[in-house]
Formats: sequence, structure tokens, C-alpha cells
Amino acid sequence: MTQTLPSPPPAAPTSGAAQPGRIVAVLAFAGITAAIMQTLVVPLLGDLPRLLDTSASNASWVVTATLLAGAVATPVSGRLGDLYGKRRIMLICAAILIVGSVLCATAGGVVAMVVGRAMQGVGMGLIPLGISAMRDLIPAERLGTSIALMSASMGVGGALGLPLAATVAEHTDWQVLFWGATALAVVVALLIFFLIPATPVAAKGRFDPIGAIGLGVGLVCLLLGVSKGADWGWDSGRTLGCLVAAVVVLLAWGAFELRTPDPLVDLRVTARPVVLLTNVASLVIGFAMYSQSLIIPQLLQLSAETGYGLGQSMVEMGLWMLPGGFVMMLVSPLGARISHLRGPGSPSPSAPS
Repeated sequence: MTQTLPSPPPAAPTSGAAQPGRIVAVLAFAGITAAIMQTLVVPLLGDLPRLLDTSASNASWVVTATLLAGAVATPVSGRLGDLYGKRRIMLICAAILIVGSVLCATAGGVVAMVVGRAMQGVGMGLIPLGISAMRDLIPAERLGTSIALMSASMGVGGALGLPLAATVAEHTDWQVLFWGATALAVVVALLIFFLIPATPVAAKGRFDPIGAIGLGVGLVCLLLGVSKGADWGWDSGRTLGCLVAAVVVLLAWGAFELRTPDPLVDLRVTARPVVLLTNVASLVIGFAMYSQSLIIPQLLQLSAETGYGLGQSMVEMGLWMLPGGFVMMLVSPLGARISHLRGPGSPSPSAPS
């Protein structure tokens, strides 16, 4: 009597590390899509007060809300990714991005638009999550250039978003911009769901909701005082109240983060000279990049009769801004290579090879 042998077990799924090119491409595309949301409305800045029937200072929150949400989403998504899995949190960020884009496309006023733009800003969490996931999924010899490409996606997305958004805004209704953003976000969610493997969850502890709320409230008070100061008056009670509240809340937030065992932001690590100076340099460069993305397009589009505008169309403005993104895309892998060979400080001859 012959014995029936048991069927062989099913083959294990292919490891993400075996297909690093696919993973890098998907995560970089996700980062570019998130960055596009930051500059999506820049070509419309001059028309937003009319389109939304509101003041210029209120309309500025269509941009500010996205930046603010991105600033809070970056540490929050990173911590949640460590605790519950990076792929899962990336999918949640993509889902919030989809809902926010739909809300912007159907918004009838400034409040709905600002809320939708804030939800779009949550998509910025895809970038730190993608960088962190690469550390688990990409072979060590390709990690540096992969992270450099992911980091460059912020500049690439911003530069690509300007001419694309300008072309759409100039030739179609402005709502089409946000329906296009919805389609991009859906594609990102599908690519992550089908092509990015889950990463191991190694972190322990708990999430710090008080730290997240404190950071958000402090930044809202600060930006509200700065953005509305010209309308309210820089010496008005509302402006000074917002700025004082920002200082008090952020100081209290810092004290809480130093005491809690599982902080959202480990301020002791942040205070180390290497980390602190790196973050300060990144802050200065980021400020310069975002200022350039917001100010230069307006100067390009303003009428030459103003004495400082260049009278360019929306599309011409976008094309003038485009080379910066391509240069960043080309230089970032080179910077990673130099850092690998010479060290991350400066490419001096004395740096170790």
C-alpha cells in the first residue's frame, strides 16, 4: 500500500529586499505625490480670495494648513509606524490624503478648503515612513542612494507640481486640480497595498497623544498670530494672545516631553550637538525652499507694471520653477555617494574614505 506524501508547503512570499528597485520606485512616487500637495495651490494664490469669497489672510491658510499638518504628521506618523507597522500607517496617510483631496474638490468655502488642505498635509507622513521602511527593506549597499532619492522627492514633487498645477488651472476649472490629486492619492494607496511588504514592528511603548496635541496647538497659535497679525494689528490683544499662547504651550509641551517615558519627540536626543545642528541646518534650508516655492511664483506672475513683477503666465511660471526639481533629483544621489565615501560632514580630503 503506497503512502501519500503530504503536499509541500506554499512558497514563501518574495522578500521586499529582493526587489529593492520596485520598493524605491513606489516609495519615491508616494513622496513626490505628497510633496505635490504642498505646492498644488500656489498658482491659484492670487485668485483664492475671489474663488473662496474670503480675505487674502484667510486664503493664505489654504497653504499654511497643509504645511502645519505636515509638520505635525511627520513625527506622529513616524512614531505610529514604529508601533503599529509602517505599511499600515502609510495606507492610513494615503486614505486621509484621498479624503482631503475630495473635500477640496467639492469645497464651497474657505473652511472646507482649509480642512481638506490640512488632510492633504497629512500625506507628508509618507516621506518619513518611506525612509524608515527603506531601512528595513533595502539592502545596505543601496540604502544611501535610495534614502537620498526619497528625500529629494520633496523638492522634485514641489517643482513638478507647479507647472502641472499651473497648466491645469489655466486651461480648466480649479477643482480639476484636486480631482487629479485624488487620482494620484488612489494610485499611491494601491501601489503601497500591493507592492510594499509589511515591515517588522520592533518598537515598544505607547503613543503620546498629549505630545501630538500639544505640538499641534502650539504651532497653530504661532502661525495664527503670524498670519493674522497684519489684519488684527501686531499690538492687538488677539495677535499678542496667540503668540503668548504659542510660547506657553510649546514650553509646557517641551517640559512634558522631557518627563514622559514614551515621548513623541525625544528632546534629549534632539539636543545632542550632531542632531541639533543637523536639524537647524535642515530647518534653514527648508525655510528657504518653501519661501522660494511661495514667493518666486508670485513675483513671476505679478504684472510688470508693479515695478517688481515679471508678468509671466501660470504655465510660464511653472516652467521657470521646474529645473530646480530636476537638479535636486540629479544631485541627491551624488550627495549620498559623497557622504558614503567622505563622511556626512563635508567632502574634505581629510574625511575618511
